Amino acid sequence: MSRIGKQPILLPAGVEAKVNGTEVIIKGSKGQLQAHVHANTSVEVRSGEEGNELVVTMTDLDSKLNRSLWGTTRSNLQNMVSGVQEPYVKKLEVNGVGYKVAVNGQTIKLDVGYSHPVEYKLPEGITAEVVKNLITLTGINKQLVGQVAAEIRKVRKPEPYKGKGIKYLDEVVRRKAGKAAKA
Repeated sequence: MSRIGKQPILLPAGVEAKVNGTEVIIKGSKGQLQAHVHANTSVEVRSGEEGNELVVTMTDLDSKLNRSLWGTTRSNLQNMVSGVQEPYVKKLEVNGVGYKVAVNGQTIKLDVGYSHPVEYKLPEGITAEVVKNLITLTGINKQLVGQVAAEIRKVRKPEPYKGKGIKYLDEVVRRKAGKAAKA
């Protein structure tokens, strides 16, 4: 039995969930998300003691695939419920002499030491804000926010000698010593 999968997902006030076969649609004050769940997974909306709740069940628990999907499906649905209530935020820090970042609509322009500026087009549902050397990404889809942050970081990963590059705000870059001087 999955300890995570069998827990119900509480739907707070202002959040609705609809289930159409394998499609789950969750609406909240910040937007709407929909997900396709595996055919062996059944999701239903129940009325509990503390309000409505989503319950994820599996048809066959003898299958290793079904056991592994149970907790994952429940966690993904929980992330959707949390996202339509309060958007997810990822912060990236740009370090380096002459490194600049600017946002123009849905495009982020990165000047990070290449001979040309790198332009990154933000997907729909993600907004970016730049203050000095800090990029703040916001969106209701946790997976998409993380993916966009990883792709922006990949443009110029932080290097271990001077720490130049794009890194997550809470990331610690392990620094290496430079060349040893001969005595």
